[in-house]
Amino acid sequence: MRTIDTKQIKEKVTSLLLESNYNIGEETFKILNQSYELETNPISKSVLNQIIKNDEIALNESIPMCQDTGMAVIFLEIGQDVYLTGKKLYESVNEGVREAYSIGYLRKSVVDDPLFHRTNTKDNTPAIIHTDIVSGSQIKITVAPKGFGSENMSAIKMLKPSDGVMGVKNFVIETVKKAGPNPCPPIVIGIGIGGTFEKCTYLAKIALTREIGQHNTSGDYSKLESELLEEINNLDIGPAGLGGITTALAVHIEYFPTHIAGLPVAINICCHAYRHKSSII
Repeated sequence: MRTIDTKQIKEKVTSLLLESNYNIGEETFKILNQSYELETNPISKSVLNQIIKNDEIALNESIPMCQDTGMAVIFLEIGQDVYLTGKKLYESVNEGVREAYSIGYLRKSVVDDPLFHRTNTKDNTPAIIHTDIVSGSQIKITVAPKGFGSENMSAIKMLKPSDGVMGVKNFVIETVKKAGPNPCPPIVIGIGIGGTFEKCTYLAKIALTREIGQHNTSGDYSKLESELLEEINNLDIGPAGLGGITTALAVHIEYFPTHIAGLPVAINICCHAYRHKSSII
C-alpha cells in the first residue's frame, strides 16, 4: 500500500495543463512538418507553415498555441494499492485546473448551466474526469484540454452489425465531409467502436490521447486506420478547408466488445492543436 496526498495530484494537473497548452509535442511537430513537405496546394502549404510557426512561438514563449484553451478533460488511472489522503480527489483535480487557467492566463470557457443561463464559472471548472482503477501503486494522470470548434463536429451512430466495415467507413467519411473547415483542419480523428452508447464515446475520446500516428495493435484496426486516413486526405478539404491533401494528420481507433445486436460508433474530432500530456506519480 502506498500513500499519496491529493495535493500532488492537484500540482501535477496544473503543470500538465500548462504544458499541454504550450507544447504541441515532438511527434506532432514532426508530422506537421512532414505534411508541409508533402502538401502540393500552395495556399494550404502556406497555412501549414503558419501553423508550424505558431506552435514554435507557443513553445518558445510559453503562451497558448490557440485562443480556445479547451475544457479540461482528465483521465486518472489509479493503482488499487494506492491510499489517497488530503482533500477529496475530484476537488483536488479541479483545484489544479483552476490554478492552471489562472496562472497561465488560459481562456476560461466553461459555463455552469448549459441551456438557460450559461453563466461563466470564471475558472474553467468543473473538469471532465474519467477514473479507472488499475493494478499497482501508482497514479497516471493524462490531461487533454479540448477546444469546441472540433468537439462540436463529433458524432455518434448506432450502426447495425450488418453495416460492417463499409458502414463504419461511410459514417466516418460523411462526418468529416460535414465538418468541412469547422474543426480547423488538419485534424486528428478519434474513433470508438463497440461497447454501448456511452462506452464508444469514451473510446473515441481516449483514442485522442494516443501518440499521434501510433496505430492500434490489432492488424485489422490498424489497416482500417490507414485506409480511412488515405480516403479522408483524398477529400480535398485540406488545411483550414482551403483544399489539399492534408485534411487529417492521423486516425486513431479504439474498440471494445459489444452486444450481438449492436455496432456503436463514435467519432471525436480534434483540431491540429493536438493537446494532451501524461505523467505518473
